[in-house]
Amino acid sequence: MAGSQFTVFGKNHRIGSYILIINLAAPSRIAFGKFQQGALFTIPAGDYLYIGSALGNEVSGSPLARRVLRHTTRSDSQPHHKIREPLCTHLIENKITETSKIARSQKKLRWHIDYLLDLPDAEITHIVLIRTPLSIEQKLAELLEQQQETSLIAPRLGAQDSKKNTHILKTTNVNQLLNILDIAIPDMIKS
Repeated sequence: MAGSQFTVFGKNHRIGSYILIINLAAPSRIAFGKFQQGALFTIPAGDYLYIGSALGNEVSGSPLARRVLRHTTRSDSQPHHKIREPLCTHLIENKITETSKIARSQKKLRWHIDYLLDLPDAEITHIVLIRTPLSIEQKLAELLEQQQETSLIAPRLGAQDSKKNTHILKTTNVNQLLNILDIAIPDMIKS
């Protein structure tokens, strides 16, 4: 990680998958929308991962940039995540989007991860961007779920469209997971 807020794999695509590294500074009680009928979960302070994808139409836009920018925005008038401004610069410099594509819009809580990211004590600290048209979200989730540095909050959390994966995981060692990803992702995106 070496102080960088971003790790990028692949090139020339404006679509792909991503992993958010989130630090929760204080324990929280949270309902992830309607997940498990709105059950409240006690989430300990620490680091979390979210695995997502944005595989929309890259010809007419920048789905990957739009998705990660959305995640860095909180609802209502809450301040956005600190990583948002450097992310905007990074996305432009790496031609993942153009200046005109970066506009802060009103965010409505929609996905499970939105509820965690909306907490004032939650902060995105690192983003892994995987620029590829290949659908690797499930492979990433399987890989990360198997690591001893990760644990489930609840099965299928963050992955209602998947019958076997969980996309929000607690982690005890972010650097070790980034090292694992550094080795695994290049093989996943070979085409």
